This record gives sequence, structure tokens and C-alpha cells, in this order.
Amino acid sequence: MYKKKVLIIDDEENFCKLVKKNIEQTGEFEVYIATNGEDGIRLAIEIKPDLILLDIVMPGMDGSDVISLIRDDKSIKDTPVVFLTAIVREEEASSQASFTRGYSLLAKTVTVGELIACIKKNARRYVQP
Repeated sequence: MYKKKVLIIDDEENFCKLVKKNIEQTGEFEVYIATNGEDGIRLAIEIKPDLILLDIVMPGMDGSDVISLIRDDKSIKDTPVVFLTAIVREEEASSQASFTRGYSLLAKTVTVGELIACIKKNARRYVQP
């Protein structure tokens, strides 16, 4: 059975580990973690994830820088991205489309069920070779 690959790019390592554990418990996903933008881009090119969960505010290279570099790389430019951030509350997330240039946005207060539903909705569809 193919497991969808999810890449989390977020500078909060403990948050990443918690999300990874909760998502992988479903048995449907393989989760990779990068704690900075540079490593995230390198890992995305290497593993070709079905979805990237991307923090907005990170030291060095922030989420908007990361997304620009992803979209400039031919091998990963079509990878779906969902911003996962603590800078907005859950009730504000749906009204932030202009802030995230139309990408989906989840507040870090999201439940595991909501996060998994978002991953299933936004992840690239797997086609059997």
C-alpha cells in the first residue's frame, strides 16, 4: 500500500515530532521533518512529497521564501502546500487567503482529525504506475 509522503517544514522541532507521531499513527502517511527552510527544500527535492506543511514564521528563511524557491524548482513546483502557523487563530485562518497568496492555511490549534482531513483533501493524488 502506498503511503502518502508529508513533509513538515517548521522550526519548532517538538511540534514537528508530535504532528509526525499523530499523522503516522493512521498508517496512511510517511512523515518527514525539516526544521529550517534550506533543509526543507533539499528534502522536498529528494523525497518528492505529496504535501508540504509549511510554517510561515521561521528564522532565516521564512515560509514565503521557501514557497518561492519551491515554485522555482521544476521537480517540486507542483507540490501542494498548506501553511500551518501559530500567527493566526483558528477563526482567522479562513480569512487570510491574501496573506498566504491563496494557499490553504491552518492554525496550529488544529485538531489531529482536522489536520488529517486537510492532508487528504490537499495531498497530490497517487496514481498507480
